[in-house]
Amino acid sequence: VKKLIVGGARISKKLEKDLIKLPTEVYETYGMTETITHIAAKKVGEKEFTVLPHVTITYDDRNCLVIHAPHIIAEETVVTNDLVELVNENQFLFLGRIDNIINSGGVKIMPEQVEKKLDGKVDRRFFIASKDDAELGEKVVLVVEGESFDIDKAIFDGLDKYERPKEIVFVNNFKETEN
Repeated sequence: VKKLIVGGARISKKLEKDLIKLPTEVYETYGMTETITHIAAKKVGEKEFTVLPHVTITYDDRNCLVIHAPHIIAEETVVTNDLVELVNENQFLFLGRIDNIINSGGVKIMPEQVEKKLDGKVDRRFFIASKDDAELGEKVVLVVEGESFDIDKAIFDGLDKYERPKEIVFVNNFKETEN
C-alpha cells in the first residue's frame, strides 16, 4: 500500500509512532456526516490539517470551524462544534469539541486536550469526563477501563492544575457502539 487514509477518531501516540515507521504514506482525515466526505487531511506526524482543493475554512465567534465547500455539500456552509485554531487560510489545528467542555471552577477544560497529554501514560483505554461538584460546578474525572489498580500520580505531572483529575473511576468494560 503506497498511501493509506485513517479517519474516524484521533490516533494514539503509539499508533502514530508505529505508522511513521512504515514505508506507506499515512494520512489522518477530517470529515463529518454533513460534509459527506473528508474535507481535510494531514500526514501522520504533522499537527495541522490541510483542506482539500475547493474547500475554504473560517471560524465563528465561538472559535468553531466553519466549512465552505459548495462543490461537495448542498448547503454553502457547515458550522461545526469543533474548536479549532486557524494556522492560515488552508490549515487548522483541531482542539476539541465545544459541547464537551468541562467548566471547573470557572476554568474551561477540553477533555480531548487532557486525553492527548495522557496518551501513552495509561496502558488501558481511558477517557476524560466530568461529574457535578458542589464546589467547582464540575470536576475532571479520569475513567479507565478494567479492574481497579493504583495509578502513579506522576502521570499527571504534564497537566495544568485544573486539568488534573479529581477522581478516578474504573469501569469493567467500555460499551462498544457502531457509528
